[in-house]
Amino acid sequence: MRTGRYVAFASVLAVLAFTAPSEGRVAPYVAGAQVALRAHGFYTGPIDGIRGPQTVQATRKFQRRHGLAVDGVVGPRTRAKLGKLGRPLFGRRLIKRGHIGWDVSVLQFLLSRRGVPPRGIDGIFGRNTLGAVRTFQSRRGLVVDGLVGPATRHALTRTSQRSRPKGSPSRGASPEKVYRMLGRWARVYGVSPSLVRAVAWMESGFHWNVTSSAGAWGVMQVMPATWRFVERVLMGWNVPRTAKGNIRVGIVYLRYLLREFGGNTRLALAGYYQGPRAVRRHGLYRETKKYVRTVLALRKRF
Repeated sequence: MRTGRYVAFASVLAVLAFTAPSEGRVAPYVAGAQVALRAHGFYTGPIDGIRGPQTVQATRKFQRRHGLAVDGVVGPRTRAKLGKLGRPLFGRRLIKRGHIGWDVSVLQFLLSRRGVPPRGIDGIFGRNTLGAVRTFQSRRGLVVDGLVGPATRHALTRTSQRSRPKGSPSRGASPEKVYRMLGRWARVYGVSPSLVRAVAWMESGFHWNVTSSAGAWGVMQVMPATWRFVERVLMGWNVPRTAKGNIRVGIVYLRYLLREFGGNTRLALAGYYQGPRAVRRHGLYRETKKYVRTVLALRKRF
């Protein structure tokens, strides 16, 4: 649920895309640039995620060749000229077998850094990468489906285990139990179980104790302000900060959005991601449209 945090999310992507790290510092997105530059014949060094002299020089040569501003930074115009391997940024889509792109290169680099090398970093999600993803998911206790969604991305990019939110109890649930609870409470509140599960998978990968940098928490990634609204306006009582409580709050809020938008699932999902007020004022942001399409596609799996 991105209510109140869409701008923060977009800002993080912007920083990842355009900020040049200091030399010697490992940055996964630099690996994406190295793979793309290598594919075009401008980079011959290692895929190490370090923006060193060789990477900067290769970037400048590529920019000069294509009539771009020669600044050594792989910004949006440079990425556009890099073609398929220059997009999309990591975290902007559900990555699966058959995909080609910058995000796949970053994924392969991160897998290697986590001790599950996919036998090559080339930006192509093939059989070896699929096997590495499944191995990583198994080791981390994730749902082993070979799909790189929010939970797998979180496990790949976090530097340490996050503790549970302040004031929340330690009671949680396995992904399998979460799956069952989602179906149960969806039926209780009269919302499609497949839709609820698709939203939950997109938000957290069925993991109960995932916390975003903006404070959204749990299976349904509920923001504190949304939690209070559901408690005070929609439910009328305080809901425990548990996996079950989070699921109930998220489903009740989704039901509210479905009613607010006259049963229009697409707009309700947009409201869940972007915030209903922003949807009414501005329509769907481009990132929201991608979110909605992905959730609707995932719905068919559940």
